[in-house]
Amino acid sequence: MAGLTLPRQTLAPITPEIAAFLAMLAAERGAAANTIAAYRRDLADASARLGNLAMADGPALASLAGQWSGLAPSSLARKCSALRQFFGFLVDEGHRLDDPTPSLPSPRLIRPLPRLVGHEDIAALFATAEAEAAGNRREAVRTLVLLELLYGSGLRATELVSLPLSAVPRDVPMLNITGKGGVQRMVPVSTRARQALTRWLDLRGAGQGRQPSSRYLFPSTGKLGHLTRVRLFQLLRELAIRAGLAPDRLSPHVLRHAFATHLLAGGADLRVLQTLLGHADIATTEIYTHVEPSRLVALVNQRHPLAQLGHSD
Repeated sequence: MAGLTLPRQTLAPITPEIAAFLAMLAAERGAAANTIAAYRRDLADASARLGNLAMADGPALASLAGQWSGLAPSSLARKCSALRQFFGFLVDEGHRLDDPTPSLPSPRLIRPLPRLVGHEDIAALFATAEAEAAGNRREAVRTLVLLELLYGSGLRATELVSLPLSAVPRDVPMLNITGKGGVQRMVPVSTRARQALTRWLDLRGAGQGRQPSSRYLFPSTGKLGHLTRVRLFQLLRELAIRAGLAPDRLSPHVLRHAFATHLLAGGADLRVLQTLLGHADIATTEIYTHVEPSRLVALVNQRHPLAQLGHSD
């Protein structure tokens, strides 16, 4: 099947096969609306270039390499992933016997290491937040709790700001988190974080226009009814400035990275960390296994069997 060279913005109508695949993503995998929309665009783009996508053969898919040559590697990888999953679905459902996706291009992605903050930076952030919260001022205590949960429990920004009050049980040191795709998990809360949470629960209803009956742990007067992601970013960067750190080095995701990296450095198991972070695939968790070269050398010197043998001249 010959590939047609069409403009990228020309999208084909959604075929019954694509509609069924998207419905499966929503019903069986619990894919988020944004994820489904992205798959829809990518599959419609491929349909516009190849015609009936469900009937495309290997040479047709191979022709996409030239047509998508101007895309960034990450965009190309996303499109190819959508096609592989689509054709895998067709094979599983018996709509076709062969899988032509080995003909797709295989972009090589260099995954950047996450930005990190060290133990000294974390100590400076907490020292500043604790000092400011000492007077039990509402906003300062809230910032301390946000910091405790980001670094101490590894929550995503969206998970944190949208936490319902019911996610914080009074009798067990755990949070009930609903993560990506509606997947639920239990996340432990440290003793110091629970103490900060107790202070916050006494203060959360105070302030003009805020109702103690709000269903969210971090209520707001905005349309969402809870603290926004944008405001969370702002609060952290303002805290970084007051702690003497560069504000562009700090974000909710950076603190999540620090939570994971520092746990691994302390001896945590990768599978346990996968559960805490709510990763569906352990390959996502493995990015946190990066360590400084000096730590690698020390590990080999201390733990390898050869380190136990004496040296002879």
